[in-house]
Amino acid sequence: MNVVLQTLDAVTGFFEPRFLLWAAIGLGLDALIGDPVFRWHPIRLLGNLLSAYERVLFRVGANGYAGGVILFLLLIAMVVPVCVALLGGAAAVHPWVLDVVAGVVLWACFALRDLIAHGERVARAVKRDDAESARTAIAMLVGRDTDKMDARACGRAAVESLSENLVDGVLSPLVYAVAFGPLGAVVFKIVSTMDSMVGYKTERYLRFGWCGARLDDVANFLWARWSAVLISGLGAVVPGCSARKAWRAAVAGHALVPGPNSGWPEAATAGAIQRRLIGPIYKNGVLVADVWLGDPGDPAGADAGDLRLTYVLVVLATLVTFAAGAGVSRMLHPEFFSL
Repeated sequence: MNVVLQTLDAVTGFFEPRFLLWAAIGLGLDALIGDPVFRWHPIRLLGNLLSAYERVLFRVGANGYAGGVILFLLLIAMVVPVCVALLGGAAAVHPWVLDVVAGVVLWACFALRDLIAHGERVARAVKRDDAESARTAIAMLVGRDTDKMDARACGRAAVESLSENLVDGVLSPLVYAVAFGPLGAVVFKIVSTMDSMVGYKTERYLRFGWCGARLDDVANFLWARWSAVLISGLGAVVPGCSARKAWRAAVAGHALVPGPNSGWPEAATAGAIQRRLIGPIYKNGVLVADVWLGDPGDPAGADAGDLRLTYVLVVLATLVTFAAGAGVSRMLHPEFFSL
């Protein structure tokens, strides 16, 4: 019991300075290596565990709202103790080992390099005006029909995906990592994985996926709006961007996108890079959306240059968020920073 309590004391807190180090290690590994694809990847294992629990819950008839809540509790009950045991074992060896293991845990929670890598595949195809390659590349990022999309429509979709995933793939896990340590980021990834796997308004998941979808909405609520503020502010200093258009587009257009969160970073990015985004979207041959985000006077994006401008905004937004977390940590723990 003492070992468990000591481990929890080491890996929990609120904006503890050591969390900054661990988050920096995780971001650094993500920047250097990206998100490696292998069978035992933590997020893949989490997805497999979720699917196994889902099958059991459906088999016993727990496929409604209560079943979705039970799914969340089961995942927490399995994953969090495993993380505590892993971190506790590392702490028992040496504090530096804990630093490395905690950083690796957070590495699995970030997806910045992979987002940019996927976007770059689209950018290269768009630059060649190779619509077929662009459609193949964008299909890895979005769930819409791609057969009707030309190269620039693929570019628009890539910018939308980059800006939307900036929040749940980078900023939100980063904030929870800096504020609550690796366990905070892990709980967020549980919620995010639930939303991505069962949070759909289909006959199967309308009720069962409600818990994951709503938790994801809540978990990303503040940071989606923070992303719009960041992107707008960065628009004032990044060449080729517009702060005024970014904020105006975010305020005017965020509600045009389904859900309470994704419209904020998407609309802000459209205004910042001065391109209109979204346009006609088809799923299973049916037109499901035909709206435009951004200044009505701007051209429809996006070409390779627009995508690469988006990378700059995404990376800078990540760095500013980390710096803001460091500022809060210093304010709450001045004794550490005065050493």
